Amino acid sequence: MNLSDLRTDYTLKSFNEKDVIQNPFDQFKLWFNDALEAKVNEPNAMTVATIKSDGSPSARILLFKELENEAFVFYSNYLSNKANEISFDNRVALVFFWPELQRQIRIEGKAEKIEAHKSDEYFLSRPRGSQIGAYASEQSKPLENSEELEQKTKHFEEVFSKIEITRPENWGGYAVKPNSFEFWQGRANRLHDRFLFSLNSESNWIIQRLSP
Repeated sequence: MNLSDLRTDYTLKSFNEKDVIQNPFDQFKLWFNDALEAKVNEPNAMTVATIKSDGSPSARILLFKELENEAFVFYSNYLSNKANEISFDNRVALVFFWPELQRQIRIEGKAEKIEAHKSDEYFLSRPRGSQIGAYASEQSKPLENSEELEQKTKHFEEVFSKIEITRPENWGGYAVKPNSFEFWQGRANRLHDRFLFSLNSESNWIIQRLSP
């Protein structure tokens, strides 16, 4: 297979100055609703990029769970690699990509742990299997084999068959407060529409069209 032959010409939509909403959170909500209506596969899946202690980048796919108080919320193990990296440097980048709509949104900002009671509320809303998994999995830590994880899962299933399950202290949410957004709409001949929203020192959003 010749990888240079793998190319898609983006011709679905355009994104012009007249289409841009001045508030990036409103623009995000509009595009996210478009993704929901288009039945995009896992529209809330996003790449979360962090910085390791040696300064190198690290990225993975997580699920965006809530937009609250102008912050993007996701949940994780507080002892995981990503959590350690956020503790080292809380600057993060988020990327949403919806190929069905030929759209991408890039967000940069800072991550902070959310209030414990919010993490409690979300944890208790999760399926029981996911709740057990939060106890059984020491996220990012080495395992001897799959049986080791299965044994831990069975152990916690037994433990919580006798007592009420609560959120583990090492699991909870992060809220990413953005300082920039970039909205990208694919166009024909790689002449894509790109608009950058940057937060200035007066907390106003400055909008610029970028070259593709």
